[in-house]
Amino acid sequence: MHTVGILTLGCKVNTYESEYIIHLLKENHYEIKNFDDICDVYIINTCTVTNTSDIKSRKMIRKAIRRNPDACVVAMGCFIEANKDFSIPGLDIVLGNRDKSKIIELLDEWFSKREDIRHLYQELPRKFEDMYINEFPGRTRAFVKIQDGCENFCSYCIIPYVRGKCRSKESDVVVKEITDLVLHGYQEVVLTGIHTGNYGVDLDTSFADLLRRIVEIDGLRRLRISSIEITELTDDVLEVMKDNSVIVNHMHIPLQAGSNHVLQLMNRKYDLDYFFQKIRDIRTIRPDMAITTDVIVGFPGESDADFKKTISTCKSIGFTKIHVFPYSERKGTKAMELDNHIDAAIKKSRARELLEVSKELEMKYFQSFIGKNVEVLIEDVKNGKSYGHTDTYLHVELDREIPHNTFVTVPIKEVSYPYCVADTSLLK
Repeated sequence: MHTVGILTLGCKVNTYESEYIIHLLKENHYEIKNFDDICDVYIINTCTVTNTSDIKSRKMIRKAIRRNPDACVVAMGCFIEANKDFSIPGLDIVLGNRDKSKIIELLDEWFSKREDIRHLYQELPRKFEDMYINEFPGRTRAFVKIQDGCENFCSYCIIPYVRGKCRSKESDVVVKEITDLVLHGYQEVVLTGIHTGNYGVDLDTSFADLLRRIVEIDGLRRLRISSIEITELTDDVLEVMKDNSVIVNHMHIPLQAGSNHVLQLMNRKYDLDYFFQKIRDIRTIRPDMAITTDVIVGFPGESDADFKKTISTCKSIGFTKIHVFPYSERKGTKAMELDNHIDAAIKKSRARELLEVSKELEMKYFQSFIGKNVEVLIEDVKNGKSYGHTDTYLHVELDREIPHNTFVTVPIKEVSYPYCVADTSLLK
């Protein structure tokens, strides 16, 4: 029996795909071990969304090669797709974003011949590569990949070039997969994709139609959407959200910039008036909706005034958390051709300032729950304490051990960042 260590970098789509690969490996009698152990096989599912992602992908590949020079080292995913010529001694199997589901036959071939394999294509996939999971060992929250690819071509983003055109999982398969996960005890499911809200564009259906089917699944307590573009929150999607409490009170909606000038340079598909109106629409039907976001700072051409506008926009919207990213140059993107690239020190300073704004907003949000009852799904139990999230994605600490995958309703007594601390005195 061969041992395997697998490392996942990047997004929830990669997490899902890695979990599927683990499922295949177990079915074929591979033993899954920790990536830091001495293994016969190492698999690195890479990311290329930023320069930092590229650096980490290279570092982890080299780390695996050093740990066991006799092992079969596999590198797959977005970094490889963006760097098809990447090759170093000891890297045995190179695989992009196509045919990850064929990992077993590729390993069989390598162990048979002990020859390097470069399983790459000039053309990205046009059909959804079916993957199906009915359990996520060790996790309370299950991911379901419903979509792949992106055709937005934001000027800073390499992802459309490494993930290809939008393609969707058949809705019957999605519903069956979630039903099976619920039957295996999962009470919360996260829908994920590269461009999740664009689901169905290739299947003559829509994201709203899929949501209508999912919320009817018996036993599903929470449905979470990993990330959705503001332009995909159509009237139909909002109507489903309005009428179904299974969909949680938390949405992650990337803003990317709080200045119309920068949004236009980024080739985003909305302006601030549109974004603000949609946020008002959401809060009309869901007043308690927590909204988190992504913002890129230091984009080429972003002036001091643009950055100040971004800060005021974030405060006006009242995001509950901001994920801040200094602009990262990506070869092959339109943003590389823009004038007025920002000095690294300025980018770092702006990122630090916006992170302070994020913490202020987050603390204000946390403190609004003091004295209120919240329902927590217990996800982690350690050192005499339990941890979990509310449907609004509030991270809660409880000072006693409560069984994993259990819902409890508790009042919040104080904030101890990054947690809200629950009063458990009335729990039996």
